Amino acid sequence: MTQPIIKVVDSIMGSGKSSAAINMINSDTENNYIYITPYLPEVERIKKFCSDRKFYDPKVFSKDGETFYKLDSFHNLLKDNKNIATTHVLFQMATEETKELIYSGNYILVLDEVIEVVKELHIKPHDINMLFENQWMYESDGIVYWNTDKEQSEGVYDGEFKLIRRYALNHNLVLHNGKMLLWTFPVEIFKQFKEVYVLTYLFEAQYQKYFYDINSIQYKKYIATKEGDLYLFKETTGQCNTEIKKSLKEKIHIYQGDELNKIGDKDHSLSKKWYHEKKHMHGKMKNNVLNFFTNKLKSKSDANMWTTFADYESKLKGKGYAKGFVSCTSRATNEYKDKTALAYTINRFLHPVIANYFISKGVKVNDDLNALQELLQWIWRSAIREGKEINLYIPSKRMRELLINWLDDDIK
Repeated sequence: MTQPIIKVVDSIMGSGKSSAAINMINSDTENNYIYITPYLPEVERIKKFCSDRKFYDPKVFSKDGETFYKLDSFHNLLKDNKNIATTHVLFQMATEETKELIYSGNYILVLDEVIEVVKELHIKPHDINMLFENQWMYESDGIVYWNTDKEQSEGVYDGEFKLIRRYALNHNLVLHNGKMLLWTFPVEIFKQFKEVYVLTYLFEAQYQKYFYDINSIQYKKYIATKEGDLYLFKETTGQCNTEIKKSLKEKIHIYQGDELNKIGDKDHSLSKKWYHEKKHMHGKMKNNVLNFFTNKLKSKSDANMWTTFADYESKLKGKGYAKGFVSCTSRATNEYKDKTALAYTINRFLHPVIANYFISKGVKVNDDLNALQELLQWIWRSAIREGKEINLYIPSKRMRELLINWLDDDIK
């Protein structure tokens, strides 16, 4: 099978990636498209703005008294060669049937932001051993398969690990370090498309880039650029964002006072492990956020936007900003474009198990650049995307310095 042309559109936020994609789709009358975006509201936006090409989104439906789910609907739309807009979550459910339907439909994929390509499955080692010892699973070349021959002789497995069975049947499982199961996106899906566009920023630091590396997936770098009144994709060997960063630096006001920042002075302060181990510091962090919004800025509650790790939201939320919580993984949405007062209370690091998996495959990972791109994506949910000024509290010294170095163009 000929590998498709994969174009990674690695452009700074606000450079017109989505606009270029919409323009490309509207002007192309020959090809069918699948547009994958993180959130349902963005699906509706694509359906609205790709007005020259009718897009459909998979729905739960009933037929002859039987309920069919979104994946079934997705497959039906593929069979009918429809243009489809849907979410990352549904796309990550892709099966062998999905793969065959995409290939036969000669589709072009537009992936708005990278998807989750690897995740740790929380299944105990002795349960993994049990499934292997009882010959329900077997491994070959690092891939974990389900023993369908055993099911033919003994009946279909109906135990507590039916999800693991489904993953194994779909060739989604890999064994890491001989004792840990990881779910991986079926890499063959990418190979079924005529072309693939990945719209992102700082791709070099993302799991999907590492995933492409270990699977020998080749890609070319593109940027979004404006020519006349139209945004277009253009192949590039590099890009210069100095002027854009200079403009952003004038509009992003970073709190620099020791009073609220000392809590994050150490390299691993405010990491997920820190929050787990330093429960006695949760109240201090909460008071700092409250102090920043209430005393330092005197901002109104509807202007406040903040984040922490999901498990600790309830520990840090307080009066005047609780409703402004925005997940630290949020991206590709303009729902919070009026927020001008921001508090980013975490210190991001690569997931140790997943990072180790890629390292074991010979891939060099970049913890700092990954943390920076996550921070930038979160900040870009705010009013800065509209060209407005924002005030930002980043108590982690490491995260704060990464942002400052990026704004100074010391990080390209």
